[in-house]
Amino acid sequence: MPLVVVGSVAIDSVVTPTERRDDMLGGSATHFSYAASFFTGVRLVGVVGDDWPAAHTKLLQARGIDTSGLQVVEGGKTFTWTGRYEPNMNDRETLDVQLNVFGQFDPELPEAYRRAKYVFLANGVPAVQMKVLEQVPGRRLAVADTMDLWIHNEREDLDRLLTQLDGLVLNDSEAKLLAETENLALAGHRVREMGPRFVVIKKGEHGAMFFGEHETYVLPAYPTEQVVDPTGAGDTFAGGMMGYLAEQDNFEPRTLKTAMAYGILTASFNVEGFGLERMQQITRDDIERRFEDYRKMLSF
Repeated sequence: MPLVVVGSVAIDSVVTPTERRDDMLGGSATHFSYAASFFTGVRLVGVVGDDWPAAHTKLLQARGIDTSGLQVVEGGKTFTWTGRYEPNMNDRETLDVQLNVFGQFDPELPEAYRRAKYVFLANGVPAVQMKVLEQVPGRRLAVADTMDLWIHNEREDLDRLLTQLDGLVLNDSEAKLLAETENLALAGHRVREMGPRFVVIKKGEHGAMFFGEHETYVLPAYPTEQVVDPTGAGDTFAGGMMGYLAEQDNFEPRTLKTAMAYGILTASFNVEGFGLERMQQITRDDIERRFEDYRKMLSF
């Protein structure tokens, strides 16, 4: 079942304690799309400038990702981000952000995209995310990501968006901020009561938590021995999760739990290389082998 994702497409530069890489293909929608493409067809909606390398579009298309929703603004510059990671590889500092054409992003979905049943709103302005939802009235499952900037500055629009979502994905600090509590379990339940049918809280190297009406659980991260670049890990997690849900064409409790596991495992590959470097080296079979290892790890 095709899956539509709307979000940023960017050029990233990453500095780690051991290396620096410049001008890599990045962005929330990019990492999401690549991960989801291992499970289902993906339709990408984003915006870039005319400085965007054609090779990046070809790379996405080679994964079967439909890029007809990728807008190219003549005379514009693509969104760029530069970040530096601390030695623990969890904490990072943003060194430079240039929104460029993404700052005026006003997504108009192609007609075929508007019939989508599965929609993911990657991190973005809540009012823009709401506009996307209005363009897919027949959706079966709509899930979004958010961030602290919108919680602080766009709370009214974010609150309206939450009432229209089936699921929300956010990290632990964002959940605590949104719910106004330091208790993560309480935060998950409070956020779900704001509207979404379920909430997934990403905990980085500690896995993820799920909060539904009748079920709450924690899935651990896969023990990755070498973390090279965590950029896009959260988006990759969401892509693996949503890709599996779209592939199965249902989101029953058992499917949701399995989808979260696939999200965690897909993200575990992403962090093993810079940008999409490691993701380009794997196949669905590699994910399935890691899934069996993960299943054994959780059996006791």
